[in-house]
Amino acid sequence: MHSPVTRSLHRRTRLATTLMAMAAAAFLAGCASNKTSTGTYSPASGYTTPGSAQAMAQVSRWSKSYESDRKNRTAILGYADALSQNGQMPQAMAVLRAGVIAHPKDREIASAYGKVLAMNGHFEEALNVLQRAQRPDTPDWKLMSAEGAIYDQIGNHPKARSLYKQALMIAPDDPSLLNNLGLSYLLSNELPDAEYTLRRAAALPGADSRVRQNLALVLGIQGKYDEAIQVAQAEIDPQQAKANIDYLRHMIQKRQG
Repeated sequence: MHSPVTRSLHRRTRLATTLMAMAAAAFLAGCASNKTSTGTYSPASGYTTPGSAQAMAQVSRWSKSYESDRKNRTAILGYADALSQNGQMPQAMAVLRAGVIAHPKDREIASAYGKVLAMNGHFEEALNVLQRAQRPDTPDWKLMSAEGAIYDQIGNHPKARSLYKQALMIAPDDPSLLNNLGLSYLLSNELPDAEYTLRRAAALPGADSRVRQNLALVLGIQGKYDEAIQVAQAEIDPQQAKANIDYLRHMIQKRQG
């Protein structure tokens, strides 16, 4: 028979584990869609569900561009992004691997390749790719952000936040950077900091739907369900938003019970 104190500790441990799992899922989803355009490449708009008609249409569209010129950087980035959105990760990695070979000095391709590697658990290889592409005299904030995301995934949150904050000195108030920083706080269960940072990100021009969904997640985890539903409803079907938050509420109550 466990004592009340022991049972309370077990409940809190289970709840923390649940929060970390949800945060990790949100973080990986954020990484998957966090691709900033430089003007030469326009990724698939927003997030598409793997296997959906929209995702498959993007793959078909970009595959034609890629097949016509496999060394065209816009086609490489667009096709890899479409494949990733459709869940075709091995193909996305192959396209970007070839892209890195064809464009060894292209930091955007290196960043995309590093992200896809990390999404598939190849963390050490991803860090090597990103660090080789970085140049200390002219640092690329997108590479810093991608590298930070990897450190967050392996649990080194202080290192990740150091990189995000360095990147924010180059690109102040970039919503994708603030989103990653907010999710970093969420992963370590620092919920007030996560909420504050994601609110800042969501209020900025250029913040995409995933930023607001992450904010809704943080609000829901803290029990701010009405506001979480309101934020989520701006992005998805109101009934689906309520169902998502209700599920989250039920899961947390179950873990606390």
